[in-house]
Amino acid sequence: MQDAALRVVVGIDGSPSSHAALRWAVQYAELTGGGVVAVAAWEPPWAYGWSAPAVDPTFDRTIAERGLLNQVHQVLGESGAAQVRKRLVKGHPVEVLLSEAEGAEALVVGSRGMGGFRRTLLGSVSQQCALHATCPVVIVRGNVEVTDSGTQAE
Repeated sequence: MQDAALRVVVGIDGSPSSHAALRWAVQYAELTGGGVVAVAAWEPPWAYGWSAPAVDPTFDRTIAERGLLNQVHQVLGESGAAQVRKRLVKGHPVEVLLSEAEGAEALVVGSRGMGGFRRTLLGSVSQQCALHATCPVVIVRGNVEVTDSGTQAE
């Protein structure tokens, strides 16, 4: 990977929005000469209260890492995926993305992830990242494509 100052961090959660964000991050990194780090976060169920066990018996890190790899390969193809560093990090998505993006050229996230309310225009993770990141944040809608000329088409 290139110089740490030219690192583009992108949040991946399996949503169409995060896939569009990944494509945008790769194109941006190509323009700036930077590298892309695709980050997925996972939280144990006990993070929301005291009633759940300390270990999530349904979580398998190997399966989750394979899922992240598969998503990146699905979106970018084999050669594109080889150019992206992939990280699965335990923690709340906002905290993980903000931490991973410290010192980055940009943080790229989708406008809506897998959770939340259907009527909201901006997901809570993207909103919190926009408010608290120490680097520029790009929020990409899932139905927007960047063309070869750099313009957006819906």
